Amino acid sequence: MSDATTGKYSDPNVMPPIVQAVPLGIQHVLAMFASNVTPAIIVAGAAGFGFGSENADIPAINYMIQMSILFAGIATLIQTVGIGPIGARLPIVQGTSFAFIPLMIPAVAGQGVAGMSGLMGGVIIGGIFHFGLGFIVKKIRFALPPLVTGMIVLMIGLLLIHVGIEYAAGGAGSFNMSQPTWGSGQNWTVAFTVIVVTLAIKFAFKGFLSSAAVLIGMIAGYAVAHFAFGMVDFSKVGFASNFGAPMPFKFGFEVNWGIVLGMCLMAFVSAVETVGDVSGITKGGADREATDEEVTGATFADGLGTAIAGVFGGLPNTSFSQNVGLVAMTGVMSRHVVTIGALFLIICGLSPKLAAYVNTVPFPVLGGGVIVMFGMVASAGIHMLSEVNWNKRNMVIFAVSLTMGIGLQQVDKAMKFFGDGDVGKTVDMLLSTGLLPAAVLAIILNLVLPEEV
Repeated sequence: MSDATTGKYSDPNVMPPIVQAVPLGIQHVLAMFASNVTPAIIVAGAAGFGFGSENADIPAINYMIQMSILFAGIATLIQTVGIGPIGARLPIVQGTSFAFIPLMIPAVAGQGVAGMSGLMGGVIIGGIFHFGLGFIVKKIRFALPPLVTGMIVLMIGLLLIHVGIEYAAGGAGSFNMSQPTWGSGQNWTVAFTVIVVTLAIKFAFKGFLSSAAVLIGMIAGYAVAHFAFGMVDFSKVGFASNFGAPMPFKFGFEVNWGIVLGMCLMAFVSAVETVGDVSGITKGGADREATDEEVTGATFADGLGTAIAGVFGGLPNTSFSQNVGLVAMTGVMSRHVVTIGALFLIICGLSPKLAAYVNTVPFPVLGGGVIVMFGMVASAGIHMLSEVNWNKRNMVIFAVSLTMGIGLQQVDKAMKFFGDGDVGKTVDMLLSTGLLPAAVLAIILNLVLPEEV
């Protein structure tokens, strides 16, 4: 490790000794593991077939968790190894994106497995659209300065915090909220265990342990939930097989233009986030700016990884920012290290048994982890906004966009513009998330309002 910090491995094409490469690769995986599988559990819960729900479909949610792991590995492999112009060929770790959750939750709410077909159509078409952004990503960056992207990332974190509180209390949805244990001291003891241990590990240690603090915190909460309160149910694990191949169109395919529109608009945000991650990796690991080929290749890989995942019932993929910090911390910029981590994810993602074990995690354990993770998303948005020149123009753009976004999310059915048809209802539903109208409003205002002199 000490050799790495001298810049010996600042070349992405250099392979460290295998005794260093393997633990470094697994470190990258552990840093994103909890964040990667959590969206699948949240979306399944919103659809109504997640564990703990009245119409629980355990094989379906296990499959979603499995695909989250598998296609995070495949998408990472596309980034590190590359296919022609696709892939940055940098140590970029891919995983399921939090950014799309505010759109996915209402898109599938209460519809069970049937609601997933429209979502998968949106993921696939949105991924293809995201891939197309690779051809123009250098030209559209001017429309998404830190004022816009920081506000959007901040809103993602703020709009999702209620999910963390609901999970910590005992789970989202009317079925879970009607349970007598919802909001109990038992549930919150488990959630606070996760939060306290995560913070203790994060600030007491450096390196590997610090980067995996959330995962360690969730393991501690899981232990308390199991041994102190008997909240862990292993009864369904025995029915899961050790190996399971992905199934094309597991949840079907349906084109819902409202969902497609939402996915395509969020692809802009995801693309710019990836550009920032690529720049952070090259700056932190090699003290240089990212090349046009690296930025373009990373965007292509984002879109391709998302589209392929959607075909097999996975969720949108994007680069994971926490691994940018790992590269800067270790000084190891070898893409081969992350390739090892990708292969580890792929092996794990072929096991329904592993997914079934992940599915035993009680809601309060997830809640404690999600509170920290979504809070960190909001903090990342604030950090991006610290680069903004807070003149009157920028303050107005931020204030109007944020107020509209949060207000529309808080007031149910405040916008009903597009009629009673299926597409109209879906578009109105996406508007009610607050995130899309806030993002569009911020982009337009930033382009049309004159700069202050």
